[in-house]
Amino acid sequence: MELNPLDTEPPHIPWHPAFVEALQMELQDYEDVLEFHPEFQLTSEPLRIDCVVIKKAKNVVIKKNIAVIFREWNLLEYKSPDDYVSVDDFYKVYAYACLYASFNNIPITSLTVSFVESHHPKRLLDHLGKDRGYKVAETSPGIYTVSGDILPIQVINSRKLPAEENLWLKNLNNEHNRFTIDRVSNEIDKQGKAARLAAYLYVIITANFAVAKEAAKMTNTFERFMEETGLAAKARAEGEARGEARGRAEGEVRGRAEGEVRGMEKVARNALAQGATPEFVQKITGFDIQTITGYK
Repeated sequence: MELNPLDTEPPHIPWHPAFVEALQMELQDYEDVLEFHPEFQLTSEPLRIDCVVIKKAKNVVIKKNIAVIFREWNLLEYKSPDDYVSVDDFYKVYAYACLYASFNNIPITSLTVSFVESHHPKRLLDHLGKDRGYKVAETSPGIYTVSGDILPIQVINSRKLPAEENLWLKNLNNEHNRFTIDRVSNEIDKQGKAARLAAYLYVIITANFAVAKEAAKMTNTFERFMEETGLAAKARAEGEARGEARGRAEGEVRGRAEGEVRGMEKVARNALAQGATPEFVQKITGFDIQTITGYK
């Protein structure tokens, strides 16, 4: 049976690759002067930052709101919509920045650190202001600039970013409606970037499954995107695998049930052979009298 890729929802949502793709789309006007290194391994040990963006030329000025603070090397930590940047996360990434500067023999003043999440970072901002004595200011909607440290730091609440300027990051969430999901799909279609945004599309569709499925009834855009990026085949394979697993489980249940019935049949026949009445056999097996008399 042919499976519709929108009939089943994959259990895991890979937010971080989608974040890197969204970030690249946000900064696509500067793609000739920026390098993106997702899941950048800081040392030989398993220490990784979600993305490092490197300027190819020192004198390039990035005017994009989310990258105004950028210097030569820029570390970004991303949290999925169900997560948030904690105080511990701040110190971990700050330490990563110091390690990055040390291991790559570059001046710490050439780095910036950005945190991206989908919530208002009240606890973190309170800590930075009250306990660290930093100055925190919302320099543009959803972007909180932290000053007072040798490192330029910003915390971004993607939910508050303006849709007209930050379509990709703002819509990397699990709260889409028909209007927002249509807007994203139309922009991807207009730019012809479906192949480039495979991970982003996968996340948007799976995290907003009911809305995407409804949208697919009105337009074939999402199904076409899934075919172009190979996501349809993946979804069908996952659906078939789950179907096979369900089939095996149901078969095991049926097998156990049939085995129990055969076992009780043997008990009934043995009891009857030893002179037990059908009424007695009914009590110990639960079979009806007609079935029991058929065993004689």
